[in-house]
Parts: sequence; structure tokens; C-alpha cells
Amino acid sequence: MTSPVISAREADVLALLGEHLSNAEIAARLFISVRTVESHVSSMLRKLEVPDRRALARYAIERARAEAEAESEEGVGHQEERSSRAVPVPLPAPLTAFVGRVRERQELAAAVRAHRQVTAVGPGGVGKTRLALAVAADVSDDFADGVWFVDLVPVTEENRVGAAVAAALGVGERPGGGIDDAVLAALADRQALLVLDNCEQIRDGGVAPFLERLLTACPRVRVLVTSRARLLVPFERAFSVPPLSREGGDDSDAVALFLDRAGAVGASAVVGLLTDPAVRARVVALCERLDGMALAIELAAARCATLGLDGLTAGLSQQLRLLAGGPRATDRHRSVRAVLDWSHDLLAPPDQALLRRVSVFAVPFTAEAATEIAAEGAAEIAFEGDVEAAGAVPLDALDVADGLGRLAEQSLLAVTPSETGTRYQALETIRQYGTERLAEADELTAVRTRHVRWCLQRAAELVAVGGDGTDDTERPDGGADWRARFDAVADELRAALGWAAGRTDQQADAHALALSLAGAAFTRNLLGEAQQRYEQAATVAGDAGAAALRQAAAVAGCRRLGDDMLRLHRAAAEAARSAGDTAGAGRDLAAAATVAYRFSSEFTRLPSADDVTVLLKEASESAGTDPAAEAAVALAEAAVLADAFGAVQGDTDNTAAETVARAERAVALARRTGDPVAESAALDALSGAQCWAGEPFAAAAAARRRIDLLTGDDPEARTPAPAQARTSASASAPAHTHELMDALAMAAGTALGVGDLPGARRWGGRLARHPLLAEVGHHATSWLLVADAFAGHGDEVLTGSARFLDAWERSGRRRSFSLGPAAASVALVHGLRGDEGARAEWLGIVDRAGTGDEYHHGYGAVLDAQLLLHRGDPDAALDRVSPEPERVWKWVSWIWLHWYVTLRAEASVLAGHPDARARLAAARTTVAGNPVASAHLDRTEALREGDLPRQLTAAAAFEAAGCRYQSARTLLLAGGDHAVAGTAALTALGLAGPTAPPGRAGPAVQGLSFGIRP
Repeated sequence: MTSPVISAREADVLALLGEHLSNAEIAARLFISVRTVESHVSSMLRKLEVPDRRALARYAIERARAEAEAESEEGVGHQEERSSRAVPVPLPAPLTAFVGRVRERQELAAAVRAHRQVTAVGPGGVGKTRLALAVAADVSDDFADGVWFVDLVPVTEENRVGAAVAAALGVGERPGGGIDDAVLAALADRQALLVLDNCEQIRDGGVAPFLERLLTACPRVRVLVTSRARLLVPFERAFSVPPLSREGGDDSDAVALFLDRAGAVGASAVVGLLTDPAVRARVVALCERLDGMALAIELAAARCATLGLDGLTAGLSQQLRLLAGGPRATDRHRSVRAVLDWSHDLLAPPDQALLRRVSVFAVPFTAEAATEIAAEGAAEIAFEGDVEAAGAVPLDALDVADGLGRLAEQSLLAVTPSETGTRYQALETIRQYGTERLAEADELTAVRTRHVRWCLQRAAELVAVGGDGTDDTERPDGGADWRARFDAVADELRAALGWAAGRTDQQADAHALALSLAGAAFTRNLLGEAQQRYEQAATVAGDAGAAALRQAAAVAGCRRLGDDMLRLHRAAAEAARSAGDTAGAGRDLAAAATVAYRFSSEFTRLPSADDVTVLLKEASESAGTDPAAEAAVALAEAAVLADAFGAVQGDTDNTAAETVARAERAVALARRTGDPVAESAALDALSGAQCWAGEPFAAAAAARRRIDLLTGDDPEARTPAPAQARTSASASAPAHTHELMDALAMAAGTALGVGDLPGARRWGGRLARHPLLAEVGHHATSWLLVADAFAGHGDEVLTGSARFLDAWERSGRRRSFSLGPAAASVALVHGLRGDEGARAEWLGIVDRAGTGDEYHHGYGAVLDAQLLLHRGDPDAALDRVSPEPERVWKWVSWIWLHWYVTLRAEASVLAGHPDARARLAAARTTVAGNPVASAHLDRTEALREGDLPRQLTAAAAFEAAGCRYQSARTLLLAGGDHAVAGTAALTALGLAGPTAPPGRAGPAVQGLSFGIRP
């Protein structure tokens, strides 16, 4: 019996019923009407066939408990998968009722339903946000995937729009693409409404380009924007939000709002006198004077209880002053400014000072933070240089605490309770007004400076508790507490940096803040911002920016942006040279040359061999005798001259031994510097050289040693000399992380190549779980998919393939040498299961994700031959691996050679090839020491000789080596009862048995029973 289908909105209502809330409370919580709640409750009573509301609440509690238990059983992998999807959160719930605007509400809702992008346009204070929230709630049921609300008030940089949306969606950045790409990926297939509030300050270069990309890439998404001005783009549908209606006199929307808010602050006497025509006329006149502006009416109503209608009317008549707004200012703008002037003038001087000083906060702030800015900095605020600021007002902590309460009572500050205490926030209109008042009081620079230094302290606190770019996943809370702390202050830091970076007298503070924000953003997995902030730090540092540019290059490496890595290393070299650091310039130029070799698959345009040779020559000339520069040049020579642009392509006379010798020298020089990142990079070159030289076990050992170095487990590590002491963990975090990610991938690959399947799965799994790759399944899971396929974990491969495919498609379907083997491994598993349709689909992905030559001669030949042997077609398998290994060494010498020669020997034996014996013997020499390949050859020889005990010994050897697929296949080949056990083992692995006998290898083989066909 199937469970009844409950809609997403019904599920929301059901969950709140489980909390024993009333219909009215549920309506307020979900921002829907009580009637809608009643409708959902009635529907669920019918669907669930329960008698009453009490039974429905019990069902909700049991459902929540069952879901929690199911989530616990699903494990971490499923939690990561769920966390990668954006989950709608409730719309902001205003603390006051929405009044009036019936017609506008209906018309705007109709516009949202009819058009992809609607802009609610109107002056500040007219009520755009409240109207947008009401409409979003009205149309929420039309969007199966929900409604998201994004407040862009804190966003001051045009390129931060996507980041703000990503924060609201709860999605992270994807290496290989920016934060905007992550947003597009999260919403690509969603039917959702996105509400972007307060877009005016970044509408041209920020919101408009972002929305054009979003609406193009996400066809089922609609957007509701609020702004003081149109976006002026072709796809926009503008909706003008008028002032509150004053038609109907004392029955108008404007009067209704005034009365509602006046009653809320205790002005019941005024409300009670409305039966008096004279009182009604004065309320109507007051709303007329305020031009129906919602903000102005609310500010006036807040004073009604203390001033009364007479006081309000007198204040408007005598104290309002229209501030010059220029020719573009409308009367409505002037009216809001007038009310703010009036409200400001009614404040005592200490509260006026407090209001303007807290206007520097971009996000909700605490009383403690306000005290540090407005009170503790009073001495600094009072003087601009040596000149006493006009009207400077000293404040102490008590002044601030009392003043915040008074400002909140007068609706000049909003109050929001939070887990960390009460927070205050000024509406954007009031913030801008306060900023103008700061300038008039000659306090702007002093208060902004104080704010920057306060932000520097907050950034230092983040760094002190792990926000320096190091991995926080080992903490008991998995870093969740730190991430919450970062999110709470990040927009404040960005706003302060934006101001400081534009002033020549603030460059030192801007540099320090940019570096701190970069490191914290890196820890928060905001890699695009981390790179941006490191580059920004370099800009404000001038010639001293080389260090920041090196970190930016490392972050670009984590993002798999080879072109940016090269650009930034070259820029670092130029900055170092300008600063007189010739050795540093040599080190950076060598790094640029090395990048072109080590990360060639991550370039959109790979530099030519000539360009890289020039870089290397310049690096060598600049390095001198500096140990770090000398080590960097040695690495570049080993990597570039010996391999990428030389020996592999046959363009030089370097021998394998010479290549290994170059790499060993690079390792020795790097080890002397005491820098584990430099030594790991040199070991990477050594590992590649050893593979080319036919030393795969040495290559695998070098790869493992890289991880030991980077994780602090290297037994050969030595204490560095003081002059070459390694940089601090915080300074090297991006480079260290990038190096570790590469080391894990290479360790997994080389382990696979020498038959260490447990090691390959261990390193591949660690890479897949790396926090920077949590949402980049195609790169994160690549080696784990390959290792699982060779080990025979079919179910795990199919589970991981969904994440791989989704992430690859969302990344723009980029090619990489590591993606082809992963896709081909998934195709192999589908083939082993007998699903030809799925296999064909994944082979198509191989064509688009990988590179052709490597598939044809390398991993593709290995995987295809394995499947053909599984199907009992040794002739076809032999044809697939027919080239002599020496002819295709370029494609198979790395991790596929042992598999290639082993499968070639088996196919030769089973197909009865005349050279089968010789190929078997040659293969043994090649794979000596590889447990999986050795067991494979033992089985092949046992099949050739009809030696059943030896076959069973081989099956046990496969099992011990972690290759469960080949162990099960060996039992199938043994026949009889062993075949039954082999079939059961394959079924447990999620794989099928062979579809035909293995071939003709002589009488002993021909007489065997090959088990049960699927």
C-alpha cells in the first residue's frame, strides 16, 4: 500500500501542526492566509484518513521521528548529497501586519505569474519590500521548489550579487567555476521564485548581468526585484509601486496604516476619537502631508502616542526642512527625507550622534559593537586630524545602550532577537541619511576608520579560531560554528574593505583586511572571493603585493583555473622584481613555468613550449643562489625540460635516467628549504619521471610520501634552518590545500597502477570527502569511481556516478584527463551488469569528458578488454589490446601498464594465440610485486593448464588484494559449486556473471563449466 502524496506546502503545515500551533500561528509562520491553512489541514485529514487535528499532530510527530531515523541510517554520503541541493527557507516574517494595497498586491502577483522578471520600482520608503514579501507568499504555491528572499543591502560590490544569492540558497562555490556558476547550477532545474530586495546600488553592473545569465540558464525560475530604479534591460517587466492610496479619506490605505501603527505604540486615544469628524480630517490631512509614503507614515505614527495629532501636525508644519535632492529628486523622496529630518531633530544630541555613527554598519549589529564604534572611539571621532570636529559628542557605553533603545522605539532602528543576543539594524534609507549626517558633522572619516579597525579585530578573531585557510573539518562541530561566525560578519568586513580600499590613507588597513578576509573566505569554501581578495590585497599593497599574488595563484589552482595560475605567478614575479626581490621573481617565474606542465589539463589556452622555455630562462637568471629560488628552478627544469616539452614528446635527448636524476635533484633542493609544499611538488615530478622510467612502485611511494609530508606524518622530515623556515600555516594554506588535493589524486592513481586497490580507494575516498570538492562531484569522485570499478564495487560506482554526472553537467561539461577514466569505469560497470543502453550513454560521456588518445590506447583499452573477457569474447579482447605495450607506452606507462599487459596475456591464452606463453612470461616480469596482477596471471596460467586448486588459490589472492570482482569471476571460471558461489558474489557486488565461455585455450579450458548466465 503506497503512502498518500503530501505536497511541499502541506508538509510545511503538517510539521507545524506537530508543534501544536494554531491555524493563525501557522499562517503567520508560513506567511499565508488562515484560510489557506484550513484548506491544507482539511486536505490532509482526507488523505491520511485521520479523524481530527489531534491525530494529525500525532502523525506529524511520528513522521518527523521516522525521517530523522532514516537520515541517520543513510550515512554521511547521503547527507553530503542532500546538502548540495538548495532548500527553501521561510520568507522573512515582518513583525507588523501588512495593511491595504489589495489592488497592487493582485496586479503584482499577476505580473510575477506572467513574466520571468518583474521589477517593483518606487522611491525609498514607499513599501516595496513589504509588498514583495506579501506577493511572494501569495504566489508561493505556484512554485514547486519554493521562494527564496535575498536582501542586497549589504552588497556594495557589483560582482558580489551571485555570492549573496548563493548564501541565501545555501550553496557553495565549485572549483573550476565561480560562485555565480554554483547558483546557476543549483537553480538550473528548479521551478522557483527569487526575490531580490534593494537592488538600486548595484543594478547596472551587478544585478542586471547576473539576472541575464540566471534567466537564460534557469528556464523555470522567475525573479521579483525591488529597486528605486528600473534595471533597464529588455527582459524586465517594470511595476511601479505607488504611495499608499489616500482615496476614500479616512477609509484609505494610508489612514489604515497610520491607525494600525499608532495603535501598536499605544495611541489608543487617537484611534478612539475617530468618530469625531474633525479628528478624522486631521488624520487624513496628516497622511496627505506625508504623501502616502509608508516609511514616513510609520515614523509619524511611532510619535503619535507622545506628541498626539496636534504635536505631529505642528512638527510637520514648523520643523520639516526639505533637503536639496537635485533635479532628479522627486517630491516623494523629499517627503521621506523631510520626515527623517524631523525625526532626527526631535532626538537629543547624544542620540543624533549615535544614529549617524551606527549608520556605518552594513548588517545587524550588537550593542557591544555599537559601543566600540560610537563610544570607545569618541576621542578619535572628535578630531579630524588636528581639527576638532564640529558638534563632536562624546558617548559612553550607557549612552549607547540607552540610545539604541530610544532609536528603536522611534522606528529608526529595527530590533531582531538572535541566538547571540539582540541585534539592531537601520533601514537602508536611514543608513544613507545617517551617512550624510556623518559628513555634515565632519565625522565620516573618523567613524569609518574606527569601523575598519573594528572589522580588522573581528577578522583577527576569525583567524584565531581557524579562519586562516586551514581545514576546519576536524573540529567537533565540523566547522559549523565557525562558518556561522563568518557569515555573521562577512558583509560587514566587505563593506569596510570597499571603503578603505578606495582611500590612499587607508591602504595599510585595507591590505590587512583583504588578507584576513581572503583567508577566511578560503576556509568558508568561497574560493572565488578568496582569489578576488588576495588580488585586492596585492593591488593596495603595490610593489609589496607579491606574497598575496602567490596566494591568489594557489587559490586559482584549487579552482582548477590554469590560465589564472600562470597569470598570477607572472604578476607576482613582476611585483617581486619591482620591490627589488630578484630571487623572489625567479621563484615566481619558475612556478609559472612549472604550472604549464603540472596542470596542463586545467588551461583553456596552454602556453607554447617556446613561451615556457623563455620563462624558465628568465627564472634561472633571476634565482641566483637563493635556496628557495634554486629549488623552484630545479623543479621547473625537471618538469618542463625533461617531460612536458621534452622527453615525452621525443624532442630532446634526455634519457629516463637523466629525467629521474633531474627530479631527484629538485627533491633534494626542496627538502633543504623545509617547505613541504615545495618538496611535494618536486616529488610529483619525480613520481612522473619514475613512471616513465618503468619504476611504478617507486612512483607510488613518492606519491604516498607527498601526503605524509603535507599531513605532517613524514618520518624523514627535518627541522628547517632559520633562514629558510617554512611560512606559517595561515600564509601557506591555499598552496598547501592545492598541493594536498593534487597529491591525493596522484596517490590514488599510482596505487591503482601497482595493484594497491585498498590504497587507491582510501586516497580516492579522502579526495571525494575534501571540503573544497564537496560540490564538485566529477573531480572529487573520479579516482574513487575508477578504484571501485576495478575492485568490483558495482553498487558504489552507480551511486557515485549520479553525483559525478550531475556535477560534470553543471560545470559546463569541461574536459579533463582524469574525467575520462571515471566515466569509462561507470560504463564498464553497466556493461558488467548487462545494461547496454546505460553503457552506451556513459561511453558518450567518455567522448565528451575525456581525451581521445588516452581512451583509445590506454584506460579505454584496459576497461574494454576486461568487459570483453567478462562476456567470454577473448578474440575481441585481444584485438582491443593487440598493440605491443612498447608501441603505446605513452598512454599506458602511467597507471594502466600492469593492467594492459595482464589482460593482454589472459586474452592471448584464452584465444589460443601462438605467443600466449611468451606474453604470459613477459607480463610476469613487468608486474612483479603487483598483488592483483600477479593473481591475475596465476589464474590465467591455471586456466591454461587446467589447474583447479591453483585457480582457487588465485581467487583467495584476489580477495586478499581487495579485488572482489576478479575473485568472484575466478570462482565462476572454476565451475561447479564454485560457479554458484561466484555468481552469488557477483550479485552481492551489483554485477552480472559472464554471458559466454571465456574462449578457446586448449582442452583443459574448453572442458570447464563457466557458471550461470544472468
